[in-house]
Amino acid sequence: MNSLRQRPIKLNTRVVHSVPTEAWRRFVLEHPQGNIFHTPEMFQVFARTKGYRPELWAATDPSGQILALMLPVQITLGGSLPAFLTTRAVVFGSVLCEPGAAGEDGLAVLLRTYAREVGHKVLFTELRNMSDLSREQPVLNDCGFVSEDHLDYLIDLDRPSEDVFHGIAPRTRTYIRREIRSGEVIVKEGTEAEDVAVCYGLLSRTYAAARVPFADRSLFESIFDVLYPLGMVKFLIARVGDACVATSVELVYKDTIYGWYRGSNRDYATSKPNELLVWHALKWGADNGYRQYDFGGAGKPAEVYGVRDFKAKFGGSLVNYGRNSFVHAPFRLRLSRTGYELVRRLAR
Repeated sequence: MNSLRQRPIKLNTRVVHSVPTEAWRRFVLEHPQGNIFHTPEMFQVFARTKGYRPELWAATDPSGQILALMLPVQITLGGSLPAFLTTRAVVFGSVLCEPGAAGEDGLAVLLRTYAREVGHKVLFTELRNMSDLSREQPVLNDCGFVSEDHLDYLIDLDRPSEDVFHGIAPRTRTYIRREIRSGEVIVKEGTEAEDVAVCYGLLSRTYAAARVPFADRSLFESIFDVLYPLGMVKFLIARVGDACVATSVELVYKDTIYGWYRGSNRDYATSKPNELLVWHALKWGADNGYRQYDFGGAGKPAEVYGVRDFKAKFGGSLVNYGRNSFVHAPFRLRLSRTGYELVRRLAR
């Protein structure tokens, strides 16, 4: 069980659950580690999603200046297990704080207050780090948020697209060239609500085959309604003839493209639609001035993970930004994991 070590609290630091939207947006936009999951727009997406309940936690100084920001999303999985055994909090994009002592103190106050007030409402809270938080790790650990290794691949797009292509593994380049020449697989961007339904169908079947819980359709409808008009998302669809055979959901913010969701029909694997989708996103990013493609995670180092092998083929840099977690209800968490594994075995 996590314990909260005593780090001095700055009495002039306040923890609040609302800040002016423009101040929030500016804080994220100007912060070098601010990512799309910190934005008011992504908060709005989660607020519209069935089974998701986002919260805003911020530490501010007496003038109202934001010192630290955290946006946990309480997620309750559907299915056969009751809500008290499935509700967890995920902080997509992790925490954000001002550089320096004031920001770190604000983060400490924020995390300690959060852990105390949340109590046993959720099983655990997981911070999904998307940048190097080595500076913040002492604060996270002192406040009971235990770190663990978790990998990711980042691809440099700040170069000609031809250079990006030559960074891809030779065999994968051959597949991509072959399919482009044949014209069998066509990649297009979804622009209508009907396209979102197609994407969701492919994604839900992919996750069902892997026996992994999947988000409600309302998440993707909300992404389309909120982010698409702002140019903050791309729904990519690969077609073979009249069949939609693969899809990816690419989030776009600042100078980064985030590969968030990916799914495909395995019957068309030999046509390499997933490889073409990734290349489409990389080429578009390099040609349009983006700096980086974030593959959205590559698993734990010690675990065999086929998805990591797929992502490795595209020549990115392997990073280990890790994750941090705080367990709020250890007994229920053990019970939940036992029940989840039992349900998965019964589903086979």
